[in-house]
Amino acid sequence: MSTQATAKPRVLPTFLVCVGLILSVVIGSLGAPLITAVAEQYDVPLAAAQWTLTIALLAGAVATPVLGRLGSGPRRRAVILAMLGVEVVGSLLTVLPLPFAFLLAGRALQGSGLGLIVLMMAVARDHLDEPRAARTIASLSVASTVGIGIGYPLSGLITDLGGVRAAYGLGLVVTAAAFASALFVVPQAPDRPSVRLDVRGAVLLAIALPALLLVIGETALWQRHAALALTVLAAALAVLAGWAFLEARVDKPLVDVRLLRHPAIAAANLVMLIGGVGMYLLFSLITRYVQTPAAAGYGFGLDSFQAGLVLVPFSVLGFVAGRLVPAWRDRLGPRLLLTASTAVVLAAFVLFAVARSHLAGPVVAIGILGCGVGAFSAAMPVVILAATPSGETASAMSVNAVVRSVGFSAGSALGGLILAAHTTGVFPRQSGYGAAAWIGVAATAATLLIIAVLPLQRG
Repeated sequence: MSTQATAKPRVLPTFLVCVGLILSVVIGSLGAPLITAVAEQYDVPLAAAQWTLTIALLAGAVATPVLGRLGSGPRRRAVILAMLGVEVVGSLLTVLPLPFAFLLAGRALQGSGLGLIVLMMAVARDHLDEPRAARTIASLSVASTVGIGIGYPLSGLITDLGGVRAAYGLGLVVTAAAFASALFVVPQAPDRPSVRLDVRGAVLLAIALPALLLVIGETALWQRHAALALTVLAAALAVLAGWAFLEARVDKPLVDVRLLRHPAIAAANLVMLIGGVGMYLLFSLITRYVQTPAAAGYGFGLDSFQAGLVLVPFSVLGFVAGRLVPAWRDRLGPRLLLTASTAVVLAAFVLFAVARSHLAGPVVAIGILGCGVGAFSAAMPVVILAATPSGETASAMSVNAVVRSVGFSAGSALGGLILAAHTTGVFPRQSGYGAAAWIGVAATAATLLIIAVLPLQRG
């Protein structure tokens, strides 16, 4: 434990996890459930309203590595406070009766706060003893993934009762509370050399990541203009390769790519990428399936609030599983933890593939999925931090967060493409969900095989 441990060891873990939950609610739960309401409120097409979620995710993908590097230096407290202040400003822009462009700007500012989660992990590792640090980091990793189910029904209910600005008002209240609490709780970082930001690396990453995530997630582009999609994808990967080449040759890189070449860290990020595709594929399939009107011959026609309630088991069981992982890590080791959690995700896929004619099937499946995703998310930091110096915690975890975003985007796009291939009218045929589920089974089984053969270091 650091010699500069915080004087508030009981308060700090709770605060850090609460910040992770707040970011998950503000960025995710105030995104997808409000798209239709935003389109009506601002009189814009649904495709434009979709950008209230997209722009937040893109801003988060770019900001996370930058904040990870800034948070590795002695000014981490100032960076955290500044970013929480940005969150408050962004939340205020979403509440005020301003034109749609200001709403998008506010959502971008909110999304940039995604990088705060890796800074919270770095604070926990530097200022808590090892058992509490492990529990807190695991909870933060879980919160950033499965916390979305907490805010979905709440945001839907508030929107139904008070309108879209009332729902965004929830974001303003919780971000302001987080900022005020941080003034008293966040400790100074340990005394380390100052970090100079690699501006060239940040610019290249700001070009490559949004292009990569956009082209992966744009299902319609792949359907109608596959050649253009492939061109953009190749260009984004080329810029990303150029960025990696640059980072390996500068003295103070944005991300230490030499550290990423460590076998255990490289293996963990590959597992995160492939596993993330399957996890988000099933999540998107279930949420879309339960909201499909019964007129399609299947589905249950749930509204946004009811569909949000379906996600509650996903979050609850995810947090329960995530809390158990730190207690098991020394006995089982990272390989068995990741194997067990991925096997649970596989079971959820199989259940959805064979039993979705009654609502109980998808509800149980998404609960099992939450259990697997929660355990997987909590186990991932165990693998990465076992091979990462304390001073590089934020930077290493920021890369894993970006890899997770790419995997989730690919999973969502894969689901959209499969269902589109099975659509002849308004809604996909029932067979499309079955095909997507079995493809997910194959992808998850491949993840299990990768875990079995790659080198994973015991923490």
